[in-house]
Amino acid sequence: MTGPLLSVKNLTVALPPGGDRPEAISDVSFDLSPGEVLCIVGESGSGKSIAASTIMGLLPKRLPVTSGSVIFEGQDILELSAEAKRSLRGRRVAMIFQEPMTALNPIMPIGKQIAEVMEAHDVGDPGSRRVKALELLASVGIPDPARTIDAYPFRLSGGQRQRVMIAMALALEPAVLIADEPTTALDVTTQAQILRLIRDLQATKGTGVLFITHDFGVVADIADRVAVMSKGRIVEIGTRDEVLNAPRHPYTQRLIAAVPHFAAISRAAVTTAPLLDIRDVSKVFHRGGFLIKRSEVKAVNDASLVVARGETVGLVGESGSGKSTLARCVVRLYDPTAGAILFNGVDIAPLGKAAMKPLRKKIQMVFQDPFASLNPRRRIGDIIAEGPVTHGVSRDVALGRARELLALVGLDAGAIERFPHEFSGGQRQRIGLARALALDPELLVADEPVSALDVSVQAQVLDLIADLKARLGLTMLFITHDLRIAAQICDRIAVMKQGEIVELGPTRDVFETPRHAYTKELLAAIPGRAWEATRSAPVQPAS
Repeated sequence: MTGPLLSVKNLTVALPPGGDRPEAISDVSFDLSPGEVLCIVGESGSGKSIAASTIMGLLPKRLPVTSGSVIFEGQDILELSAEAKRSLRGRRVAMIFQEPMTALNPIMPIGKQIAEVMEAHDVGDPGSRRVKALELLASVGIPDPARTIDAYPFRLSGGQRQRVMIAMALALEPAVLIADEPTTALDVTTQAQILRLIRDLQATKGTGVLFITHDFGVVADIADRVAVMSKGRIVEIGTRDEVLNAPRHPYTQRLIAAVPHFAAISRAAVTTAPLLDIRDVSKVFHRGGFLIKRSEVKAVNDASLVVARGETVGLVGESGSGKSTLARCVVRLYDPTAGAILFNGVDIAPLGKAAMKPLRKKIQMVFQDPFASLNPRRRIGDIIAEGPVTHGVSRDVALGRARELLALVGLDAGAIERFPHEFSGGQRQRIGLARALALDPELLVADEPVSALDVSVQAQVLDLIADLKARLGLTMLFITHDLRIAAQICDRIAVMKQGEIVELGPTRDVFETPRHAYTKELLAAIPGRAWEATRSAPVQPAS
Protein backbone atom coordinates (compact mmCIF):
# COMPACT_ATOMS: atom_id res chain seq x y z
CA MET A 1 0.00 0.00 0.00
CA THR A 2 1.06 3.62 -0.49
CA GLY A 3 0.73 6.32 2.14
CA PRO A 4 0.44 5.91 5.90
CA LEU A 5 -1.22 2.91 7.52
CA LEU A 6 -2.67 5.13 10.27
CA SER A 7 -3.04 8.90 10.12
CA VAL A 8 -3.94 10.98 13.17
CA LYS A 9 -4.77 14.59 12.30
CA ASN A 10 -5.32 17.55 14.66
CA LEU A 11 -6.75 15.31 17.38
CA THR A 12 -8.09 17.10 20.45
CA VAL A 13 -9.76 15.46 23.47
CA ALA A 14 -11.33 17.60 26.20
CA LEU A 15 -10.92 17.10 29.93
CA PRO A 16 -13.80 17.52 32.39
CA PRO A 17 -14.04 20.94 34.06
CA GLY A 18 -11.67 21.39 36.98
CA GLY A 19 -8.72 19.54 35.48
CA ASP A 20 -5.17 20.86 35.45
CA ARG A 21 -5.66 21.83 31.78
CA PRO A 22 -8.69 22.12 29.47
CA GLU A 23 -7.64 19.34 27.08
CA ALA A 24 -6.17 15.87 27.59
CA ILE A 25 -4.53 16.07 24.17
CA SER A 26 -4.40 19.14 21.92
CA ASP A 27 -3.99 19.24 18.14
CA VAL A 28 -2.04 15.95 18.00
CA SER A 29 -0.96 14.81 14.53
CA PHE A 30 1.25 11.91 13.39
CA ASP A 31 1.37 9.19 10.74
CA LEU A 32 2.27 5.51 11.15
CA SER A 33 3.59 3.65 8.11
CA PRO A 34 3.42 -0.12 7.48
CA GLY A 35 6.29 -1.88 9.20
CA GLU A 36 7.22 1.20 11.23
CA VAL A 37 7.69 1.59 14.98
CA LEU A 38 6.69 5.02 16.24
CA CYS A 39 7.58 5.45 19.91
CA ILE A 40 5.61 7.99 21.93
CA VAL A 41 7.43 9.19 25.05
CA GLY A 42 6.62 11.69 27.76
CA GLU A 43 5.90 11.98 31.44
CA SER A 44 2.89 10.52 33.20
CA GLY A 45 -0.14 12.64 32.31
CA SER A 46 1.33 13.89 29.03
CA GLY A 47 -1.53 12.33 27.03
CA LYS A 48 0.21 9.27 25.56
CA SER A 49 -2.37 6.72 26.72
CA ILE A 50 -5.29 9.05 25.90
CA ALA A 51 -4.11 9.18 22.29
CA ALA A 52 -3.91 5.38 22.18
CA SER A 53 -7.35 4.93 23.74
CA THR A 54 -8.84 7.37 21.23
CA ILE A 55 -7.48 5.33 18.32
CA MET A 56 -8.93 2.15 19.88
CA GLY A 57 -12.32 3.78 20.47
CA LEU A 58 -12.02 3.18 24.19
CA LEU A 59 -12.36 6.71 25.55
CA PRO A 60 -14.91 7.16 28.35
CA LYS A 61 -17.81 9.49 27.54
CA ARG A 62 -16.52 12.10 29.96
CA LEU A 63 -13.55 12.64 27.59
CA PRO A 64 -15.12 13.82 24.31
CA VAL A 65 -13.18 14.20 21.06
CA THR A 66 -13.73 17.84 20.10
CA SER A 67 -11.81 17.86 16.80
CA GLY A 68 -9.59 15.83 14.52
CA SER A 69 -9.64 12.48 12.73
CA VAL A 70 -8.06 9.02 12.93
CA ILE A 71 -7.87 7.55 9.42
CA PHE A 72 -7.25 3.81 9.10
CA GLU A 73 -7.72 1.86 5.85
CA GLY A 74 -9.54 4.79 4.30
CA GLN A 75 -12.07 5.37 7.06
CA ASP A 76 -12.23 7.63 10.09
CA ILE A 77 -12.32 5.39 13.16
CA LEU A 78 -13.97 8.19 15.14
CA GLU A 79 -17.02 8.11 12.86
CA LEU A 80 -17.57 4.33 12.99
CA SER A 81 -20.50 2.79 14.81
CA ALA A 82 -19.88 0.94 18.08
CA GLU A 83 -20.33 -2.39 16.28
CA ALA A 84 -17.84 -1.46 13.56
CA LYS A 85 -15.30 -0.40 16.19
CA ARG A 86 -15.71 -3.76 17.97
CA SER A 87 -15.09 -5.57 14.69
CA LEU A 88 -11.93 -3.53 14.14
CA ARG A 89 -10.53 -3.99 17.63
CA GLY A 90 -8.44 -7.10 18.04
CA ARG A 91 -8.56 -8.12 14.37
CA ARG A 92 -7.09 -5.08 12.58
CA VAL A 93 -6.04 -2.81 15.45
CA ALA A 94 -4.95 -4.37 18.75
CA MET A 95 -3.64 -2.97 22.00
CA ILE A 96 -1.36 -4.24 24.75
CA PHE A 97 -2.56 -2.60 27.95
CA GLN A 98 -0.28 -1.24 30.67
CA GLU A 99 -1.95 -2.94 33.66
CA PRO A 100 -2.29 -6.69 32.97
CA MET A 101 -3.97 -7.54 36.28
CA THR A 102 -6.84 -5.14 35.61
CA ALA A 103 -7.09 -6.11 31.93
CA LEU A 104 -7.18 -9.87 32.56
CA ASN A 105 -10.29 -11.67 33.87
CA PRO A 106 -9.27 -13.04 37.30
CA ILE A 107 -11.70 -15.99 37.16
CA MET A 108 -10.87 -17.28 33.67
CA PRO A 109 -7.81 -19.41 32.74
CA ILE A 110 -5.42 -17.48 30.55
CA GLY A 111 -5.73 -19.96 27.65
CA LYS A 112 -9.47 -19.30 27.44
CA GLN A 113 -8.86 -15.55 27.55
CA ILE A 114 -6.53 -15.77 24.55
CA ALA A 115 -8.98 -18.04 22.72
CA GLU A 116 -11.79 -15.58 23.51
CA VAL A 117 -10.13 -12.99 21.23
CA MET A 118 -10.30 -15.46 18.33
CA GLU A 119 -13.82 -16.58 19.23
CA ALA A 120 -15.09 -12.98 19.25
CA HIS A 121 -14.08 -12.69 15.60
CA ASP A 122 -15.25 -16.19 14.58
CA VAL A 123 -11.73 -17.45 13.96
CA GLY A 124 -11.16 -21.22 14.26
CA ASP A 125 -12.81 -23.76 16.53
CA PRO A 126 -12.12 -24.59 20.21
CA GLY A 127 -9.38 -27.07 19.33
CA SER A 128 -7.50 -24.84 16.90
CA ARG A 129 -7.85 -21.84 19.23
CA ARG A 130 -6.20 -23.78 22.05
CA VAL A 131 -3.37 -24.84 19.74
CA LYS A 132 -2.89 -21.21 18.67
CA ALA A 133 -2.97 -20.07 22.31
CA LEU A 134 -0.20 -22.57 23.14
CA GLU A 135 1.88 -21.28 20.23
CA LEU A 136 1.40 -17.69 21.34
CA LEU A 137 2.34 -18.44 24.96
CA ALA A 138 5.52 -20.14 23.78
CA SER A 139 6.36 -17.25 21.41
CA VAL A 140 6.21 -14.66 24.22
CA GLY A 141 8.43 -16.72 26.51
CA ILE A 142 5.93 -18.17 28.99
CA PRO A 143 7.57 -21.13 30.76
CA ASP A 144 5.85 -24.52 30.35
CA PRO A 145 2.93 -23.31 28.17
CA ALA A 146 1.18 -26.69 28.37
CA ARG A 147 0.73 -26.24 32.12
CA THR A 148 0.40 -22.46 32.21
CA ILE A 149 -2.40 -22.33 29.64
CA ASP A 150 -4.88 -23.54 32.29
CA ALA A 151 -3.55 -21.27 35.06
CA TYR A 152 -5.41 -18.24 36.39
CA PRO A 153 -3.83 -14.76 36.25
CA PHE A 154 -3.10 -14.63 39.99
CA ARG A 155 -0.87 -17.69 39.61
CA LEU A 156 1.50 -15.80 37.31
CA SER A 157 4.12 -13.18 38.08
CA GLY A 158 3.64 -9.60 36.91
CA GLY A 159 6.01 -10.14 34.00
CA GLN A 160 4.25 -13.35 32.96
CA ARG A 161 0.86 -11.60 33.03
CA GLN A 162 2.24 -8.91 30.76
CA ARG A 163 3.41 -11.60 28.34
CA VAL A 164 -0.11 -13.05 28.31
CA MET A 165 -1.46 -9.61 27.38
CA ILE A 166 1.01 -9.46 24.51
CA ALA A 167 -0.05 -12.93 23.33
CA MET A 168 -3.70 -11.82 23.30
CA ALA A 169 -2.88 -8.72 21.27
CA LEU A 170 -0.94 -10.76 18.69
CA ALA A 171 -3.55 -13.53 18.38
CA LEU A 172 -5.06 -12.22 15.12
CA GLU A 173 -1.90 -10.63 13.71
CA PRO A 174 -3.28 -7.07 13.56
CA ALA A 175 -2.19 -4.46 11.02
CA VAL A 176 -1.67 -1.89 13.79
CA LEU A 177 -0.38 -2.82 17.22
CA ILE A 178 -0.65 -0.23 19.99
CA ALA A 179 1.64 -1.13 22.88
CA ASP A 180 1.09 0.92 26.06
CA GLU A 181 4.19 0.41 28.23
CA PRO A 182 4.31 -3.31 27.25
CA THR A 183 7.72 -4.05 28.77
CA THR A 184 7.60 -1.92 31.93
CA ALA A 185 7.13 -4.87 34.30
CA LEU A 186 9.50 -7.22 32.45
CA ASP A 187 13.08 -8.15 33.23
CA VAL A 188 15.73 -7.35 30.64
CA THR A 189 15.95 -10.79 29.02
CA THR A 190 12.17 -11.10 28.61
CA GLN A 191 12.08 -7.50 27.42
CA ALA A 192 14.63 -8.37 24.74
CA GLN A 193 12.47 -11.37 23.67
CA ILE A 194 9.36 -9.18 23.37
CA LEU A 195 11.17 -6.51 21.37
CA ARG A 196 12.49 -9.18 18.99
CA LEU A 197 8.97 -10.60 18.71
CA ILE A 198 7.56 -7.21 17.75
CA ARG A 199 10.35 -6.66 15.25
CA ASP A 200 9.68 -10.11 13.71
CA LEU A 201 5.98 -9.24 13.41
CA GLN A 202 6.92 -6.08 11.55
CA ALA A 203 9.25 -7.89 9.18
CA THR A 204 6.86 -10.74 8.33
CA LYS A 205 3.48 -8.99 8.47
CA GLY A 206 4.25 -5.33 7.86
CA THR A 207 2.62 -4.44 11.16
CA GLY A 208 2.75 -0.80 12.19
CA VAL A 209 3.56 -0.40 15.89
CA LEU A 210 2.65 2.55 18.08
CA PHE A 211 4.89 1.96 21.09
CA ILE A 212 4.27 4.00 24.25
CA THR A 213 7.14 3.82 26.72
CA HIS A 214 9.18 5.76 29.25
CA ASP A 215 12.27 3.55 28.74
CA PHE A 216 14.69 5.35 26.45
CA GLY A 217 16.83 2.23 26.16
CA VAL A 218 13.86 0.50 24.55
CA VAL A 219 13.35 3.54 22.31
CA ALA A 220 16.98 3.30 21.20
CA ASP A 221 16.57 -0.39 20.33
CA ILE A 222 13.18 -0.45 18.61
CA ALA A 223 12.09 2.97 17.34
CA ASP A 224 12.16 4.16 13.76
CA ARG A 225 10.70 7.52 14.77
CA VAL A 226 9.97 9.16 18.13
CA ALA A 227 7.22 11.58 19.16
CA VAL A 228 7.67 13.43 22.45
CA MET A 229 4.54 14.55 24.30
CA SER A 230 4.22 17.12 27.07
CA LYS A 231 0.96 18.33 28.61
CA GLY A 232 -1.14 16.91 25.81
CA ARG A 233 0.91 18.23 22.90
CA ILE A 234 3.59 16.75 20.66
CA VAL A 235 6.57 19.03 21.26
CA GLU A 236 9.06 17.15 19.09
CA ILE A 237 8.93 14.43 16.45
CA GLY A 238 11.72 12.98 14.36
CA THR A 239 13.83 9.94 13.63
CA ARG A 240 15.22 7.94 16.55
CA ASP A 241 18.74 9.30 16.07
CA GLU A 242 17.55 12.89 15.74
CA VAL A 243 15.54 12.81 18.97
CA LEU A 244 17.93 10.72 21.09
CA ASN A 245 21.23 12.23 19.96
CA ALA A 246 20.29 15.80 19.03
CA PRO A 247 17.06 16.70 20.87
CA ARG A 248 15.83 20.19 20.01
CA HIS A 249 13.13 20.87 22.58
CA PRO A 250 14.18 21.66 26.20
CA TYR A 251 11.61 19.16 27.51
CA THR A 252 13.15 16.34 25.44
CA GLN A 253 16.59 17.36 26.63
CA ARG A 254 15.46 17.16 30.27
CA LEU A 255 13.92 13.72 29.77
CA ILE A 256 17.06 12.28 28.21
CA ALA A 257 19.27 13.86 30.88
CA ALA A 258 17.19 12.03 33.53
CA VAL A 259 17.89 8.57 32.04
CA PRO A 260 20.18 6.71 34.50
CA HIS A 261 23.56 5.71 33.10
CA PHE A 262 24.55 2.08 32.83
CA ALA A 263 28.09 2.65 34.13
CA ALA A 264 28.26 1.73 37.82
CA ILE A 265 29.47 4.40 40.21
CA SER A 266 32.54 3.49 42.22
CA ARG A 267 31.61 3.30 45.91
CA ALA A 268 33.62 2.66 49.03
CA ALA A 269 32.86 -0.67 50.72
CA VAL A 270 30.48 -0.49 53.69
CA THR A 271 32.30 -2.02 56.67
CA THR A 272 29.74 -1.60 59.47
CA ALA A 273 28.30 -4.54 61.40
CA PRO A 274 25.61 -6.68 59.72
CA LEU A 275 22.02 -5.57 60.24
CA LEU A 276 20.49 -8.37 58.17
CA ASP A 277 22.00 -11.84 57.86
CA ILE A 278 20.10 -14.28 55.62
CA ARG A 279 21.39 -17.83 56.09
CA ASP A 280 20.45 -20.72 53.77
CA VAL A 281 16.84 -19.55 53.40
CA SER A 282 14.46 -21.63 51.30
CA LYS A 283 10.80 -21.14 50.50
CA VAL A 284 8.68 -23.93 49.05
CA PHE A 285 5.14 -23.39 47.79
CA HIS A 286 2.73 -26.31 47.50
CA ARG A 287 0.29 -26.40 44.61
CA GLY A 288 -2.68 -28.61 43.96
CA GLY A 289 -5.15 -30.16 46.35
CA PHE A 290 -8.54 -31.79 45.99
CA LEU A 291 -8.64 -33.75 42.70
CA ILE A 292 -5.45 -31.99 41.56
CA LYS A 293 -2.04 -33.59 41.84
CA ARG A 294 0.05 -31.84 44.48
CA SER A 295 3.40 -30.40 43.50
CA GLU A 296 6.17 -28.37 45.08
CA VAL A 297 7.69 -25.17 43.75
CA LYS A 298 10.97 -24.11 45.33
CA ALA A 299 10.84 -20.36 44.90
CA VAL A 300 13.97 -19.70 47.01
CA ASN A 301 16.73 -22.27 47.43
CA ASP A 302 19.40 -21.95 50.15
CA ALA A 303 19.86 -18.20 49.70
CA SER A 304 22.47 -16.49 51.89
CA LEU A 305 23.11 -12.76 52.00
CA VAL A 306 24.52 -10.28 54.54
CA VAL A 307 23.49 -6.60 54.47
CA ALA A 308 25.62 -4.24 56.55
CA ARG A 309 24.09 -1.37 58.50
CA GLY A 310 23.75 1.63 56.17
CA GLU A 311 24.35 -0.46 53.03
CA THR A 312 22.14 -0.79 49.94
CA VAL A 313 22.22 -4.25 48.39
CA GLY A 314 20.49 -4.75 45.04
CA LEU A 315 18.65 -7.98 44.31
CA VAL A 316 18.38 -8.50 40.54
CA GLY A 317 17.23 -11.30 38.27
CA GLU A 318 14.48 -12.32 35.90
CA SER A 319 10.79 -12.48 36.74
CA GLY A 320 10.23 -15.63 38.80
CA SER A 321 13.84 -15.80 40.01
CA GLY A 322 12.74 -15.55 43.65
CA LYS A 323 13.63 -11.90 44.38
CA SER A 324 10.23 -10.81 45.71
CA THR A 325 9.71 -14.11 47.54
CA LEU A 326 12.99 -13.68 49.41
CA ALA A 327 12.02 -10.08 50.25
CA ARG A 328 8.66 -11.22 51.61
CA CYS A 329 10.44 -13.78 53.76
CA VAL A 330 12.65 -11.02 55.18
CA VAL A 331 9.64 -8.88 56.16
CA ARG A 332 7.83 -12.05 57.27
CA LEU A 333 4.90 -11.78 54.88
CA TYR A 334 5.96 -15.34 54.04
CA ASP A 335 7.21 -17.91 56.53
CA PRO A 336 10.49 -19.35 55.23
CA THR A 337 10.48 -23.14 54.82
CA ALA A 338 14.07 -23.43 56.03
CA GLY A 339 17.00 -21.29 57.10
CA ALA A 340 17.58 -18.36 59.41
CA ILE A 341 16.98 -14.61 59.02
CA LEU A 342 18.97 -12.67 61.60
CA PHE A 343 17.95 -9.07 62.19
CA ASN A 344 20.22 -7.29 64.69
CA GLY A 345 21.42 -10.75 65.67
CA VAL A 346 17.92 -12.13 66.41
CA ASP A 347 16.58 -14.95 64.23
CA ILE A 348 13.15 -13.74 63.14
CA ALA A 349 12.40 -16.73 60.87
CA PRO A 350 10.65 -18.84 63.54
CA LEU A 351 8.85 -15.95 65.30
CA GLY A 352 5.05 -15.91 65.42
CA LYS A 353 2.86 -12.86 64.82
CA ALA A 354 2.92 -11.69 68.45
CA ALA A 355 6.69 -11.96 68.73
CA MET A 356 7.19 -10.25 65.35
CA LYS A 357 4.96 -7.26 66.10
CA PRO A 358 7.60 -5.17 67.96
CA LEU A 359 10.10 -5.86 65.17
CA ARG A 360 7.79 -4.95 62.29
CA LYS A 361 8.25 -1.25 62.93
CA LYS A 362 11.99 -1.73 62.32
CA ILE A 363 11.55 -3.60 59.02
CA GLN A 364 9.33 -1.92 56.43
CA MET A 365 8.57 -2.58 52.76
CA VAL A 366 7.85 -0.38 49.76
CA PHE A 367 5.76 -2.40 47.33
CA GLN A 368 6.04 -2.56 43.54
CA ASP A 369 2.49 -1.43 42.77
CA PRO A 370 1.73 1.72 44.79
CA PHE A 371 -1.92 1.74 43.71
CA ALA A 372 -2.68 -1.86 44.68
CA SER A 373 -0.89 -1.49 48.02
CA LEU A 374 -2.78 1.66 49.06
CA ASN A 375 -6.33 1.24 50.36
CA PRO A 376 -8.50 3.15 47.83
CA ARG A 377 -11.19 3.84 50.45
CA ARG A 378 -8.92 5.56 52.96
CA ARG A 379 -7.42 9.02 52.93
CA ILE A 380 -3.67 9.36 52.60
CA GLY A 381 -3.23 10.67 56.15
CA ASP A 382 -4.95 7.62 57.63
CA ILE A 383 -2.93 5.28 55.40
CA ILE A 384 0.38 6.75 56.62
CA ALA A 385 -0.78 6.99 60.25
CA GLU A 386 -2.11 3.43 60.41
CA GLY A 387 1.23 1.81 61.32
CA PRO A 388 2.09 4.15 64.21
CA VAL A 389 -1.49 3.96 65.55
CA THR A 390 -1.27 0.15 65.51
CA HIS A 391 1.89 0.42 67.61
CA GLY A 392 0.26 2.65 70.25
CA VAL A 393 0.82 6.19 68.94
CA SER A 394 -2.18 8.51 69.30
CA ARG A 395 -3.98 9.35 66.06
CA ASP A 396 -3.30 13.09 66.38
CA VAL A 397 0.43 12.53 66.83
CA ALA A 398 0.47 10.00 63.98
CA LEU A 399 -1.30 12.43 61.62
CA GLY A 400 1.15 15.16 62.57
CA ARG A 401 3.99 12.82 61.70
CA ALA A 402 2.22 11.99 58.42
CA ARG A 403 2.25 15.68 57.47
CA GLU A 404 5.99 15.85 58.19
CA LEU A 405 6.63 12.74 56.09
CA LEU A 406 4.60 14.06 53.17
CA ALA A 407 6.76 17.17 53.20
CA LEU A 408 9.86 14.97 53.45
CA VAL A 409 8.91 13.08 50.26
CA GLY A 410 8.01 16.26 48.41
CA LEU A 411 4.19 16.39 48.70
CA ASP A 412 2.15 19.28 50.09
CA ALA A 413 0.24 19.06 53.37
CA GLY A 414 -3.11 19.08 51.54
CA ALA A 415 -2.39 15.56 50.28
CA ILE A 416 -3.30 14.20 53.68
CA GLU A 417 -7.03 14.61 52.96
CA ARG A 418 -7.01 13.10 49.48
CA PHE A 419 -7.48 9.53 48.24
CA PRO A 420 -4.93 7.39 46.32
CA HIS A 421 -6.70 7.69 42.97
CA GLU A 422 -6.18 11.46 43.04
CA PHE A 423 -2.41 11.07 42.64
CA SER A 424 -0.10 10.14 39.79
CA GLY A 425 1.98 6.95 39.86
CA GLY A 426 5.06 8.83 41.02
CA GLN A 427 3.14 10.58 43.77
CA ARG A 428 1.64 7.29 44.96
CA GLN A 429 5.14 5.82 45.13
CA ARG A 430 6.20 8.77 47.31
CA ILE A 431 3.21 8.06 49.56
CA GLY A 432 4.33 4.43 49.79
CA LEU A 433 7.74 5.66 50.92
CA ALA A 434 6.16 7.97 53.50
CA ARG A 435 4.09 5.09 54.89
CA ALA A 436 7.16 2.87 55.17
CA LEU A 437 9.10 5.62 56.95
CA ALA A 438 6.30 6.39 59.43
CA LEU A 439 7.63 3.79 61.86
CA ASP A 440 11.26 4.97 61.64
CA PRO A 441 12.53 1.63 60.25
CA GLU A 442 16.12 0.48 60.35
CA LEU A 443 15.71 -1.73 57.27
CA LEU A 444 13.78 -0.72 54.16
CA VAL A 445 12.93 -3.43 51.64
CA ALA A 446 12.05 -1.79 48.29
CA ASP A 447 10.42 -4.10 45.73
CA GLU A 448 10.68 -2.50 42.26
CA PRO A 449 9.84 0.94 43.71
CA VAL A 450 10.36 2.88 40.46
CA SER A 451 9.69 0.29 37.73
CA ALA A 452 6.42 1.86 36.55
CA LEU A 453 7.55 5.49 36.65
CA ASP A 454 8.66 7.71 33.77
CA VAL A 455 12.30 8.71 33.72
CA SER A 456 11.96 12.19 35.20
CA VAL A 457 9.80 11.00 38.13
CA GLN A 458 12.03 7.95 38.47
CA ALA A 459 15.05 10.22 38.84
CA GLN A 460 13.22 12.29 41.48
CA VAL A 461 12.24 9.21 43.52
CA LEU A 462 15.75 7.73 43.29
CA ASP A 463 17.24 11.06 44.42
CA LEU A 464 14.70 11.08 47.26
CA ILE A 465 15.63 7.54 48.32
CA ALA A 466 19.35 8.40 48.25
CA ASP A 467 18.70 11.56 50.29
CA LEU A 468 16.55 9.73 52.85
CA LYS A 469 19.14 6.98 53.12
CA ALA A 470 21.87 9.52 53.86
CA ARG A 471 19.78 11.58 56.30
CA LEU A 472 18.10 8.73 58.16
CA GLY A 473 20.88 6.14 58.00
CA LEU A 474 18.62 3.58 56.29
CA THR A 475 19.75 0.12 55.33
CA MET A 476 18.14 -1.09 52.10
CA LEU A 477 17.42 -4.29 50.22
CA PHE A 478 16.60 -2.92 46.77
CA ILE A 479 14.85 -5.21 44.29
CA THR A 480 14.88 -4.20 40.65
CA HIS A 481 14.94 -5.60 37.12
CA ASP A 482 16.37 -2.34 35.77
CA LEU A 483 20.12 -2.79 35.89
CA ARG A 484 20.72 0.89 35.09
CA ILE A 485 18.98 1.81 38.33
CA ALA A 486 20.91 -0.85 40.26
CA ALA A 487 24.15 0.62 38.89
CA GLN A 488 23.32 4.03 40.32
CA ILE A 489 21.91 3.24 43.75
CA CYS A 490 23.39 -0.04 45.05
CA ASP A 491 26.64 -0.65 46.95
CA ARG A 492 26.58 -4.37 46.14
CA ILE A 493 24.58 -6.60 43.78
CA ALA A 494 23.17 -10.08 44.38
CA VAL A 495 22.05 -11.87 41.22
CA MET A 496 19.26 -14.44 41.58
CA LYS A 497 18.37 -17.23 39.17
CA GLN A 498 15.74 -19.91 39.81
CA GLY A 499 15.70 -19.20 43.54
CA GLU A 500 19.47 -19.17 44.05
CA ILE A 501 21.96 -16.35 44.48
CA VAL A 502 24.46 -17.10 41.71
CA GLU A 503 26.68 -14.01 42.01
CA LEU A 504 27.35 -11.43 44.70
CA GLY A 505 29.80 -8.58 44.78
CA PRO A 506 30.41 -4.82 44.63
CA THR A 507 28.22 -3.22 41.98
CA ARG A 508 31.07 -2.03 39.78
CA ASP A 509 32.75 -5.46 39.85
CA VAL A 510 29.53 -7.28 38.94
CA PHE A 511 28.80 -4.87 36.06
CA GLU A 512 32.31 -4.61 34.63
CA THR A 513 33.69 -8.11 35.29
CA PRO A 514 30.70 -10.49 35.78
CA ARG A 515 31.72 -14.03 36.62
CA HIS A 516 28.52 -16.05 36.15
CA ALA A 517 27.17 -16.75 32.66
CA TYR A 518 23.67 -15.72 33.76
CA THR A 519 24.90 -12.30 34.93
CA LYS A 520 26.60 -11.81 31.56
CA GLU A 521 23.32 -12.72 29.84
CA LEU A 522 21.40 -10.15 31.91
CA LEU A 523 23.92 -7.40 31.19
CA ALA A 524 23.98 -8.19 27.46
CA ALA A 525 20.17 -7.88 27.31
CA ILE A 526 20.01 -4.32 28.68
CA PRO A 527 18.17 -2.27 26.02
CA GLY A 528 19.97 0.60 24.36
CA ARG A 529 23.54 -0.55 25.00
CA ALA A 530 24.75 0.88 21.67
CA TRP A 531 23.11 4.23 22.44
CA GLU A 532 24.51 4.13 25.97
CA ALA A 533 28.03 3.97 24.54
CA THR A 534 27.50 7.35 22.87
CA ARG A 535 26.36 9.13 26.03
CA SER A 536 28.68 11.12 28.24
CA ALA A 537 30.07 9.50 31.36
CA PRO A 538 28.02 9.94 34.56
CA VAL A 539 29.04 12.50 37.12
CA GLN A 540 30.79 10.85 40.05
CA PRO A 541 29.34 11.60 43.51
CA ALA A 542 31.29 13.87 45.79
CA SER A 543 33.39 11.94 48.29
